[in-house]
Amino acid sequence: MLSEYREIFLEELEEQLQVMDGEILKLEQSGESGTVIQSLFRAAHTIKGSSAAMGFEEMKQLTHEMEHLLDRVRSGQLAVSGALIDLLFTALDFLKQLKRDIVGGEPSSADISDCVRALRSFGGEDPGLAGDRPDAEEMPAHRGKPSLSLDLGLRVQERMELGQKLFWVDIRIASECLIRGARAYVIHSALNEHGDVLLADPEPEGLDEEGPGDLLFLYAGNQSREELQVFADGLMEVERAVVEPLAQEEAALSGTGAVERAADSAAAAGNSAAAAVNAADAAGAGGRAGGVVSAEESAGPARSATAPAARPSSEDATAPAKAKSPTIRVSVERLEHLMNLVGELVIDQTRIHQVERTQRRRFADETVDELGDIADHLSRIIGDLQESVMKTRMLPIEQLFNRFPRMIRDLSRMLGKEIELVLEGKDTELDRTLIEEIADPLIHLIRNAVDHGIEKPEVRTLSGKNAGGVLTIRAAHEDNQVVIYVQDDGAGIDPARMIRSALEKGVITREEAGQLSDREAVELIFRPGFSTASTVSDVSGRGVGMDIVRSHIEKLNGLIDIETRLGQGTCFKIKLPLTLAIIVGLQVKLGGRTFIVPMSNIAEIVRVNPDEIRSIQGQSVIVLRNQVIPVARLHDYLQIPYTANPGSHIPLVIVGSAEKRLALVVDELIGNQEIVIKSLGPFIGKVDGIAGATILGDGNVALILEIASIIGRIGGQRLLP
Repeated sequence: MLSEYREIFLEELEEQLQVMDGEILKLEQSGESGTVIQSLFRAAHTIKGSSAAMGFEEMKQLTHEMEHLLDRVRSGQLAVSGALIDLLFTALDFLKQLKRDIVGGEPSSADISDCVRALRSFGGEDPGLAGDRPDAEEMPAHRGKPSLSLDLGLRVQERMELGQKLFWVDIRIASECLIRGARAYVIHSALNEHGDVLLADPEPEGLDEEGPGDLLFLYAGNQSREELQVFADGLMEVERAVVEPLAQEEAALSGTGAVERAADSAAAAGNSAAAAVNAADAAGAGGRAGGVVSAEESAGPARSATAPAARPSSEDATAPAKAKSPTIRVSVERLEHLMNLVGELVIDQTRIHQVERTQRRRFADETVDELGDIADHLSRIIGDLQESVMKTRMLPIEQLFNRFPRMIRDLSRMLGKEIELVLEGKDTELDRTLIEEIADPLIHLIRNAVDHGIEKPEVRTLSGKNAGGVLTIRAAHEDNQVVIYVQDDGAGIDPARMIRSALEKGVITREEAGQLSDREAVELIFRPGFSTASTVSDVSGRGVGMDIVRSHIEKLNGLIDIETRLGQGTCFKIKLPLTLAIIVGLQVKLGGRTFIVPMSNIAEIVRVNPDEIRSIQGQSVIVLRNQVIPVARLHDYLQIPYTANPGSHIPLVIVGSAEKRLALVVDELIGNQEIVIKSLGPFIGKVDGIAGATILGDGNVALILEIASIIGRIGGQRLLP
């Protein structure tokens, strides 16, 4: 296998698989469409060619059969049916499994033989004849040479007037060549170094890796036919080469009389190809008045046959520039390294400001002012750099959302439900790492909504609802965070049923059950081992899922809340930071040491009198706007001595995780700033309550608190006297 191309192959494969997934769904929902069939065909054809070049024979064989079946559909031999859709989805699932095996570096675990036979025999075709069928796009080599467009014809005439010779160079690449597209580029470049290629059919990037490997060039140069033939025969991995002169009738311009007269007049006036083209346009006839379309035109605007810029010629001013890709592929490792470097700059920026403030207190001269100006300028530059690097890591959440239509389709069929999926905010951008991390929790929420939330059609009809349920997944930016909503219009969550199920499974005691409010009963859904399913299925009911969702989101410094109304539906709201690399944190003092509380976990900050802290059922609490919030001291959890300051106000940082809130007692509030998260490293490992560390402006290390873990450990204890 060509390992140097493996990553490129996998990236392209993932893109094409997503295309196929979406297009098959469109085919099922909208019925037969020539555009959709063609898109599916091209995706299968692309995967077939690239997998063959990489040596993945099973993937090549499977896509070859898919391509042939789709070709029969687009030619009208087969009609789109439910059975066809199911077969295409089955084949797609096998392709995804083959891809997972390639990524894992393991031998193929998928047996595609039954699927291949089903594809071959679908629609009554004799599977015994399938092994010898040609490729769906296989064509004889160059069914006649392409006609010349007006523009290309003018360039050909100009070359003739300059005394150059023009030839058709017909080349077939050897069948044993592994990557014909790359060889086509080499041949194209070699001819351009020897002379000028005015037309290539096809362009190197359009060469079919599985086809016969035929290339046709229109070549202009000063060599004789014999010299050019010897040169072409000497090219590597060329099976045959045929050089033929361009015939006079081929070089003659086609078009209406108006176009010809305008072009001749302009050419005679200035012998300029540009003038001729402009005159033709002015005549109102256009470049295709005579119905002549060249191969370069039919290939699309991205392909053109221009001479290299290194050798300027008289047609450079009019030859269309080759389209340049506006994007490049960059290794994730390089982005991670760049992000780390920006993080170091952010730390140094903070330290420079700290030095500037210290120097300003000690001295009052121009050098301190200059240091301040430099510090401010660096802050602006580093801020812009940080924003730019952050944007390079951002991806639209659409690529995650695109997985869900197929999943909803399969789940609704499995459960006998009618579900409409609504996706909103697909262009919302999120750090690529977070997109990968949030995928599993979202899948759990969606499966839960489909299985438990949305009722079956007959139940919905009896309740006066539409037979089909609606599941809405929406993403949006709010307060420098990304918020994702998963909302259904189902039955909602019944608090009484939650309590009964929790009692049956031993999740809570009867004493606890009697003290639970409706909201607390609903929040039992996040308890480990909790489930309301009466039977275990492939979708849910094993008592795992929602607790995993909460713990996973908490690890991402996120929050999850539930809003539910019985009989009307449920909405899960997930709040996530934009990135995990650099966050905004609040600096607090505990016993003379500085700690960081992530701002994404802070609900609000208050100062209260000591007598405002009360005790309810043995737990210290504060009543804030009619909400009872437990109060706890971080000092005891972190084993830091606490010295009370009688008579003064106590600063409280009210933090939240999932549905829980907790007021943390701190000694002093310093202020917020951007924090670069550094891991504690393998020698220290994971420490409960600590998410990582950062370097402050004075060079000291401050620990970053993991709020979810702290709330879980001390949220219910009586820690205040």
